[in-house]
Amino acid sequence: MNRWEGLDEFVAVAECGQFTAAAERLGVSSSHVSRQVARLEECLQARLLYRSTRKVSLTEAGQTFLQHCRNLLDARDEAWRAVSDLSAEPKGLLRMTCAVAYGERFVVPLVNEFMALHPQLGVEIQLTNRPLDLLHEGLDLAVRLGRLGDERLVATRLAPREMYLCATPDYLERAGTPQSLGDLARHNCLVGSSDLWTFAEDDRETQLRVQGNWRCNSGAAVLDAALRGFGLCQLPDYYVREHLHSGALVALLDQHRPPNTAVWALHPPQRNLSPKVRQLVDFLRQRLGELAEYRQAGCSD
Repeated sequence: MNRWEGLDEFVAVAECGQFTAAAERLGVSSSHVSRQVARLEECLQARLLYRSTRKVSLTEAGQTFLQHCRNLLDARDEAWRAVSDLSAEPKGLLRMTCAVAYGERFVVPLVNEFMALHPQLGVEIQLTNRPLDLLHEGLDLAVRLGRLGDERLVATRLAPREMYLCATPDYLERAGTPQSLGDLARHNCLVGSSDLWTFAEDDRETQLRVQGNWRCNSGAAVLDAALRGFGLCQLPDYYVREHLHSGALVALLDQHRPPNTAVWALHPPQRNLSPKVRQLVDFLRQRLGELAEYRQAGCSD
């Protein structure tokens, strides 16, 4: 007897309390259910059910076996769904969120590519620099930058992300080149969304509060001010890499560059991740890795 045979029938009888009701649930005959359960008991050399003319109840062995059977059948069904979902077409509404600048530049164009490939899919994207609660807001997916904080969510690394401290050659000629983290106090620092800048020092992460005469919560605006020679900036690689390669900006204090913090896809924990979320995460990870900003030296995994 195949060890899977009889499990569905036994669980149905145990849950329905009758062979007839179990047979109706499974779409088979009562005699088939009775025969399969009897064969299962014979194979186990144990009685699983007490039978009467009106009702069926579980023996002690049956109660123990029922819990294990439920786990086995759940795992079997999950395995079937997992394989089936590999080729399932993404469809329905997918609700997601991402930071504004990164979303506009990278994520939304790629999501649009994905939608063009899957016309049954609908997408609702919230671009905000405020970290939304996925579980409370009913969101399927978030693309977030930097370090992770919500341990309730499942994280997938999409791309690297490095922070650079830099300035123009003419600013450094006027103000001098910082040689240590302590020198930053003597420089005009262009502040973005936070005046706490992160660095590595003595194999640990440290934060310094910086100050200057300019502030704006836009990475693109910070970059423009830095290129005009207003002061020092600390920005992610995708803002400054081309300017570092051209010489328009100079990287500073590389020995104190903070650890790579990455770009992450986050989703609520689910035993069976829907095809639309799983396939979009895979698509973003592949396509971000193909972009010029991530293929250039210094930004590989």
